[in-house]
Amino acid sequence: MKLAGIDIGSNAVRLLICSAQELDEELKFNKELLVRAPIRLGEQSFLDGRIHENKIASLIKAISAFKNLMEIYKVDYHKAIATSAMRMAENHPEIVDRVEQETGVRIEVIKGQKEAKTIFGALKGFLEKRKESTFLSVDVGGGSTEMVLFYEGKVVAHESFEIGTIRLLNFLVTDDQWDEMKNWLKEVTSKYPDPIGLGSGGNIIKIHKLYLSNLNDPMTYQALEAIKMHLESFSVRERIKQLGLKPDRADVIVPAANIFSNIMEWSGMPKLLVPKVGLSDGIIREVYNEYKEVKTK
Repeated sequence: MKLAGIDIGSNAVRLLICSAQELDEELKFNKELLVRAPIRLGEQSFLDGRIHENKIASLIKAISAFKNLMEIYKVDYHKAIATSAMRMAENHPEIVDRVEQETGVRIEVIKGQKEAKTIFGALKGFLEKRKESTFLSVDVGGGSTEMVLFYEGKVVAHESFEIGTIRLLNFLVTDDQWDEMKNWLKEVTSKYPDPIGLGSGGNIIKIHKLYLSNLNDPMTYQALEAIKMHLESFSVRERIKQLGLKPDRADVIVPAANIFSNIMEWSGMPKLLVPKVGLSDGIIREVYNEYKEVKTK
């Protein structure tokens, strides 16, 4: 079967199309298409509390293009999820209705804790192959950071913080918000110390690809600090020209590194793994489960 997940984030909008195979009770997803549109809804939502016509029009164009691609790939079932930028926009109900009227795609605007659980769903297969007992998954987006702490395969804590790369770029993160994150991490890791980190999101994936030669190598706090200093030594334009970063990645990659660095320090995380999965992968798993429920009715 063909499944699609649409992730409407604060920095970009993504479409992931996968084929699902059920082989001897084992479920396998094969990625067939991943498309990213750098719309940056958070630029308006976080500053103005609403999303304006130019961004709405771009979003509708992107979703329309995604709808055409889903038809070309003969997608059986899809789901569209919007996160921090949409849930912060006071006019998001109007946008949801308009997108559905013009494209036929219904958007579900989810809360931060639901986002964290969806990302965790994408990590289950990865976790089952690891021997360690305590993990902290960290997903850094444009508008928020979601964390899930799990011990021996069970979720023991999860939280969402309104600290993201677009917010940091626009000086919208307060010391109190940083303290809230720090205190939460100190509290949960007092019970479950030294968790292995699982990083997700486009920025940490790009950092890992740029600086670590082996795709499976973990990243230490010291290594991430050195990477952050190196990235900060370039201007945004130099990051585009010399490091080959896309314009909408070049300005947010340093704020992302800063968020991950703080989390590693405050949690006592010995290493950070980057399994290269994220919200889109979690949406696909939800789509699969919902599709199976519909087919059995």
